[in-house]
Amino acid sequence: MIYILYNELANNGHGKEPADNLKATLEKESELVNLVGLNISEFAAKLTGDDTVILNGGDGTLNRFVNDTQGIDIPCDVMLHSAGTGNDFLRDIKENYDSAETPSIKKYIQKLPTVTINGKDYKFLNGVGFGVDGVCCEMADDMKAAGKKKIDYTALSIKLVLFKFKPPKAWITVDGETVEYKKAWIASAMYGRYYGGGMKAAPEQDRLSDQLTSVVFHSLGRIRTLMGFPKIFEGEHVNNKKLVTVRTGKEITVKFDKPYALQIDGETVRGVTEYTARI
Repeated sequence: MIYILYNELANNGHGKEPADNLKATLEKESELVNLVGLNISEFAAKLTGDDTVILNGGDGTLNRFVNDTQGIDIPCDVMLHSAGTGNDFLRDIKENYDSAETPSIKKYIQKLPTVTINGKDYKFLNGVGFGVDGVCCEMADDMKAAGKKKIDYTALSIKLVLFKFKPPKAWITVDGETVEYKKAWIASAMYGRYYGGGMKAAPEQDRLSDQLTSVVFHSLGRIRTLMGFPKIFEGEHVNNKKLVTVRTGKEITVKFDKPYALQIDGETVRGVTEYTARI
């Protein structure tokens, strides 16, 4: 049996539509399974090695699945059918496949890093973003809740850098070595190369390695930071040593001197002053 897992709340409540379309293309017997309200333990218990699980969605659906299945054995193959908007996970791994629409992803999700926030652990696939990107996701969530469907994340980020965001003082520790920054615009811990819908934040990061990458935008003023920010889409921001510091390690702790929202694979956690990511 092929089980197509989808999130009905995704895509502004239209998450089932691409799952229906996928089911219609499959020749083998298949069943749609809504992740919302699903008892994942009971679902996994009925799986066998002959089954296949297809996750239909983007980074948010993937993040939900890997966190819901912590400590639960999935005996069959797990595949991905892209139906999200950002799709940073798929963007990172697709070079390892020819043109497979539903690549196997089980090897990528078996040993994921953990981020600890306020005593709670979360698994993540792509990265944790603290600063401008977290606040941008927070603002977007509020806009969605108010009924706005089309949101320009780039425009939100520009407004934050130019006017609204006040960069905090930060202490960033990588494998026991702490560096202090007077102004931290973004302080990320990356497991993949991409986040934010195509930003190549950590161009040298290998998600199958035993290292995370710390990426920090810091120190410079609003105009110079804004001028350097677009280069993140090509991964060229890392060449600007005055603006960006990159370090690698197994454990990254970020502390801000004031609370801000952060994002985990695009999902927002509000009012945070510290996180620790480890692999």
